[in-house]
Amino acid sequence: MTLALPLPRVRTLSPVLPVVAVVALLGLPLAPGGEGGAGPADALSALVVLFCAVRLLRRRQRPLSRTAAVVLGLPVVGLAVAAAGASSPGAALGGLGRYLQVFVLVPASVVLLVRDRADFRVLAWSFVGLAGWQGAVGVHQFVTGTGASYQGADIRAVGTFGPQDVMGMATVVAFGLVCAVGLALGRTPVRQRVIAACSALALLVPLALSFSRGAWIATALTCVAQLVLAGPLRALKVAAVAAAAGVILVGGFGVGSAMLQERVNSITQVKDAPDQSVTDRYTLWASAVGIWRDEPLTGVGLKGFPEHRDAHASLALSSGSDTAGAGSGFVKQPLLSPHNMYLLILSEQGLIGLLALSGGWLALLVRGLRGWFRVRHAGPGLDCALVACGLLVWQLVDFAYADIGGPSTVLTAVVFGVVAWWALVGAGGREEALAR
Repeated sequence: MTLALPLPRVRTLSPVLPVVAVVALLGLPLAPGGEGGAGPADALSALVVLFCAVRLLRRRQRPLSRTAAVVLGLPVVGLAVAAAGASSPGAALGGLGRYLQVFVLVPASVVLLVRDRADFRVLAWSFVGLAGWQGAVGVHQFVTGTGASYQGADIRAVGTFGPQDVMGMATVVAFGLVCAVGLALGRTPVRQRVIAACSALALLVPLALSFSRGAWIATALTCVAQLVLAGPLRALKVAAVAAAAGVILVGGFGVGSAMLQERVNSITQVKDAPDQSVTDRYTLWASAVGIWRDEPLTGVGLKGFPEHRDAHASLALSSGSDTAGAGSGFVKQPLLSPHNMYLLILSEQGLIGLLALSGGWLALLVRGLRGWFRVRHAGPGLDCALVACGLLVWQLVDFAYADIGGPSTVLTAVVFGVVAWWALVGAGGREEALAR
């Protein structure tokens, strides 16, 4: 008989914590006047990939199922062809590395490092936490007039990303809001759902103050989709609360109501009286289509859009986008992409690249919805399904108005990893802690 007391079972540290650290690093401020390229979070994401590889070698595990390997590896086909057609080895390596980071390596690492739904929720809450921090900085910028320049005033909320990545804060806040809505609509404990619902309502303010029309549209459509997937009765309740909150925040307190109304109205004026940003975007879209027509199957190669842009663009295209404020001086940023991910892929990678990338995204969406179908009425995991499907819907809608680029891009890579875990692992109920 032993007198030793039984020790409590301690849950080992989750291997997903390095991914959480990548998300947390996006809260650090960028150097004023920076070019908005790769940042500390990108460097850490490379270490996460290396950590995942070493962990697999030590455990001697089969890394991915056959289905997961095909879905996650599908983009490599188009990337290899487009890299071979690049104008220079430097452009090929730079473009190939970025695409592999965002759509293959980091997502695969997230899939392998998330153990169960508890880890999934940790990542979801990290998105909400980052969105809360960036949103708080953005609201402070609007109130104190220290944000990015918008209509002659430094009031645009951009968080710590600065005017060089004017869409960064809007993207981060939108991701956090989508995660919060999914967590609030799930079957987790009441306290967690209340906190998630309050977080979602609070994040509406910085999202509005970002003045990002594309983020507004993507978020609105995504939240509607999440409410529909959660059930009609719950959808009506949440919609009523959101509408009341919007009336109070914008109408009652006058949170930038005049400028917000003008910005909202501009969405429906893209044909009658478009501003220069809309004109530039339509011109860039037409240029991308023209480039694609020259090389319909393989495109002009990675990083090839800027080189071929002017040969297909009309005179309506301006020389660049004006940015200023938030600690940076006036800078005219060149228009080096069509601001549409689908057209960027089409012009640089052709039909082969577009079908490879979009085919993988469609597979993730279908499998994610199948997982939602399994848990919609009973059982755990509804919140995970709503978060994953919501993030993917948001990203696919936003890609119609934006593309990858800037420090916030690494968060897109993590998003695809979160979505892929649910679609390829969690949706099938094969994770370790199914009842969590």
